[in-house]
Amino acid sequence: MTPLRTSRSAAPPLSSPPSRAARSRADRRTDGGMSLIELLVVLMLMSLIAAMAVPFLPSGVSGTELRGAAREVAAGLRFARSDAVASRRETRLLLDLEARTFRIDRDARVHTLPKQVDLKLFTAQRDLVDEKSGAIRFFPDGGSNGGRITIAAGERKYEVDVDWLTGRVAIAD
Repeated sequence: MTPLRTSRSAAPPLSSPPSRAARSRADRRTDGGMSLIELLVVLMLMSLIAAMAVPFLPSGVSGTELRGAAREVAAGLRFARSDAVASRRETRLLLDLEARTFRIDRDARVHTLPKQVDLKLFTAQRDLVDEKSGAIRFFPDGGSNGGRITIAAGERKYEVDVDWLTGRVAIAD
């Protein structure tokens, strides 16, 4: 018997895998990143969104403004105490909670606080004029009827305390 011979026909030769350099060039073409146009479109969209969101941001009071308002009220209280001792007469600091202003007896100046702050007054019942205004009274000996003025904006607040016995004014965070 004669062995069967299989003929080897001209089959296409097996191709070798592409070289590393050829693969990296092909990858660069498909993974080229973003084009300049795509980046510009994204930046334009981000700027439009930011421009629409700005009016909705709260225009609250900065911490410095709030602390400055507390210091201004404390200075007014200390001035009223000094005036009471110097003139040997009662002196009041009159606080208008609605208008956010205060003034001192025998002083024509009206001090205005920032409109965004909330004010609360705790004082003797006889010194409350109405729900929206009241006073803290200082006596000729330097004492006071005592009280507290709270100046707040959101979660932050300062309390300006007046000691009833000594008339000492202190700011507490």
